[in-house]
Amino acid sequence: MAHRIGIDLGGTKTEIMVLGADGAPLLRRRRPTPSGYEAALRAIADLVDEAEQQTGPGATVGVGIPGCISPATGLVKNANSNALNGHAFDRDLSALLKREVRVANDANCFALSEATDGAAAGHAVVFGVIIGTGTGAGIVVNGRILEGRHRLAGEFGHTPLPWPRAEDLPARPCWCGQTGCLELYLCGPALARECDGPGHDDASTLPRRAAAGEANARAALERHAGRMARALASITNLLDPDCIVLGGGLSNMDHLYTVLPELMRPYIFSDHVAPNIVKAKHGDSSGVRGAAWLWPG
Repeated sequence: MAHRIGIDLGGTKTEIMVLGADGAPLLRRRRPTPSGYEAALRAIADLVDEAEQQTGPGATVGVGIPGCISPATGLVKNANSNALNGHAFDRDLSALLKREVRVANDANCFALSEATDGAAAGHAVVFGVIIGTGTGAGIVVNGRILEGRHRLAGEFGHTPLPWPRAEDLPARPCWCGQTGCLELYLCGPALARECDGPGHDDASTLPRRAAAGEANARAALERHAGRMARALASITNLLDPDCIVLGGGLSNMDHLYTVLPELMRPYIFSDHVAPNIVKAKHGDSSGVRGAAWLWPG
């Protein structure tokens, strides 16, 4: 097979990576994502053209987007990059590049990357969770993304927080129209506001502050870990994954890998519980790598 090109189309940046036949990265670049649908298509086409001038023509192209292609309409739905919604993105980009293009949700691409040659390589059932500015997930079974009938598999962030406690109530209203969605409790901005109040979005300093003895930071991290544990225990009861991979900014909080397995145990319906929770190997490269792996060998 020729080189594989992966594209990660985000709201603020678009990234391209070219993988060789052995999966080794040959080229990686980032550009600001332009506003508007046509401009985004053109930017991707330009990146592909520039990459192939260096690595050679004929590469396969896979794209991760913050949404998915509706199997009912063939149009993008649920994208937080609103310019994509309602467009036949895969068909339009295929026409522009004059080749078939494969498109998947960016969280699915993350999970595929880590299951293929990342922290979950060798495991049959992988649940990949992104906890950053939002919360999403992907499921990979035997090396292939599990999308589901309606391409909803892995919509972790928009399932309700399980086994809610008094401190979790009243259920928080979500932009999707429901209340109590996991994203409202697990994402970075939610954790920052949990500790520091409205208007705060950056949770990166909380582990350091907690280690220095700040009570508010310690309490916020404990509540967050408890909610994450209940959420992952619910997934474990349903899917029983061989490996759970954490990505996104909050995956850098090292205490999660120590405390989550123990916190999950009371909620898992089994006599033997040993959750396997690992940090993503490829970091912020996982999404773009997974897009390239949409074309398996």
